[in-house]
Amino acid sequence: MSKNINNKLTKLIQYYSLINHNLILSNKSINRYNQRQPSISKDKAQNLQKLREKIKDIKNCKLKENASNIVFSDGNPNSKIMIIGEGPGANEDKEGFPFVGRAGQLLDKMLNAINLSRDNVYITNVVNYRPPENRKPTDEEVKRYLPFLKKHIEIIRPKIILLLGSTAMNAILSNTDVISKMRGKWYEIEINDLKLYSIVSFHPAYLLRQPDQKKLSWIDLKMIRDRLKKLK
Repeated sequence: MSKNINNKLTKLIQYYSLINHNLILSNKSINRYNQRQPSISKDKAQNLQKLREKIKDIKNCKLKENASNIVFSDGNPNSKIMIIGEGPGANEDKEGFPFVGRAGQLLDKMLNAINLSRDNVYITNVVNYRPPENRKPTDEEVKRYLPFLKKHIEIIRPKIILLLGSTAMNAILSNTDVISKMRGKWYEIEINDLKLYSIVSFHPAYLLRQPDQKKLSWIDLKMIRDRLKKLK
């Protein structure tokens, strides 16, 4: 029994050391331009490009009008796990990639804690343009971008979706409960002809403000790690 407890404590300490934002995070954006791009099928590449163009062609959208760049995705389109956040922030709007600021650095450390990286996950957001002043997307904005998001999921065809934050949770699960009630559980969902598993966890930006919640996010990450093992 004591050996089990010691093992759990050791792993938890290792996790905290990996994601201790006070020690490791900087204000410099993650550079995604020089990263090696994975090879994907011609059909998937074409479908992703078509979706990107449809989003770029959206009309009468204040998010688009006030943004500098579309923020479409990052990572590996062949991945079994798709991560969905809320929307781009200032750094993401500047760079054109999701999760490149401090929250992105923390997300990378969280993924590393379960032996993952951006090379083997796929990342996007509910909305693809930055909401002004880093506010949350409105219900109307989410509703407008949701068909794009569902098409995005359909193209990637992941086995697992990780929903980070209440906006992503509400969009995909149509649930307005607080995250503390929804996280730590698996949800079977259907998107068009696709059946998959979804799990909710805290957004890294929230963890930067509330670091005491990291212990709960660690539980969620371990659940993902264990399910991925079953999929191999």
